[in-house]
Amino acid sequence: MSLLVIGCGYLGERVARDHVGRGDVVFALTRSADRARALEAIGVRPVVGDVLDPALELPTVDRVLYAVGYDRSAGPSKRSVYVDGLRNTLDRLPSGPSRLVYIGSTSVYGDMGGGWVDEETPARPITEAGRICLEAEGVLTAWADRSGVSTVVLRCAGLYGPGRIIRRDLIARGEPIPGDPDRHLSLIHVDDAARAASAALDAVAPGPLYLVGDDRPVRRREYYRVVAEALGAPPPSFVPPAPGSAEAARDVADRKVRNRRMKSELGVALQYPDVATGAPAALGRAPRPGSGPAAPS
Repeated sequence: MSLLVIGCGYLGERVARDHVGRGDVVFALTRSADRARALEAIGVRPVVGDVLDPALELPTVDRVLYAVGYDRSAGPSKRSVYVDGLRNTLDRLPSGPSRLVYIGSTSVYGDMGGGWVDEETPARPITEAGRICLEAEGVLTAWADRSGVSTVVLRCAGLYGPGRIIRRDLIARGEPIPGDPDRHLSLIHVDDAARAASAALDAVAPGPLYLVGDDRPVRRREYYRVVAEALGAPPPSFVPPAPGSAEAARDVADRKVRNRRMKSELGVALQYPDVATGAPAALGRAPRPGSGPAAPS
C-alpha cells in the first residue's frame, strides 16, 4: 500500500512511522527542506510544497491522511490554512486514492452543560475555531461527493503526549491556573489518536465520522492534579480567567466526548484509557497504581 501524509507533524509522523514499519511506501508533504531531510531519515519520501500553493504537485497513492495543523508563525490565517488549503490540496490530488482520512476537531460542538457528545450530536460550534473546522469538513464532504473517494472524518478531542502537556510549565511553577476547574476535559493521547487514524485508513467499510477520545473525560481539577503529582509540583490552584481572554473563551463550552463507535467499529484498543495513565507516561513517569476506573464510554 502507498500512503500520502499531508501534515506530517505531531500526529501525522506517528502514522507515517507506523506505515513505514509495515513496509508501505509513505510520502509526506512538507514546507521545509530541513524537515524533508528528517523525514527521509525515517524512511518517508518527502514532497516539498505548501497546501496553499496553486501549483502543488502530489504523488498518486492508495490512501491519504490529511492532518494539517495551524502554525501561527507561518503567516496565513487559520481559515486560509484549514479551508482554502484543504480545498486547494483536494483539487490537486491525482485520481487513485481509495480512502482519505481527515483529522478534525471536537471543537465543532457547542456547550453541552457537561453532557456527552457523539457522532449523532449536531455540530453547532460556538467558537471561531470550531466554525472554521466545520467549514473545512464541508469542503471535504463536497469533494467526496464529486470524487467518489471514501472519506473518514476523525473529530479528535484534545491531543496530548510527550512534549505536549496542557499548561505544563504553569503547573510546574505552582502558579494559579485561570479557568473553571469543574469543567470537563476530553483528551486523547497522541499515540492512541495515531492508532485510530491507522485503523480508519485500514478499515474495509468504515463510517464517515468517528469521535476520537479516551475512555474517561475528566474534570480539569483532576487533570491538573495528576500532572502536578507527576511533576512533583504543588497541588494546583485556580483563578477566574480574565474577561475576553483565551482562557475565558475556553470556559464557554463544557462537554464530554464519547468514543464508543471508534472502539466498536474501528477496533481501536487504547494504550492510555485516561489521563491517569497517559499523562504520567507522557512526562516519563510511571502512572499511579490503581488509577481511577473508566467511566462508561
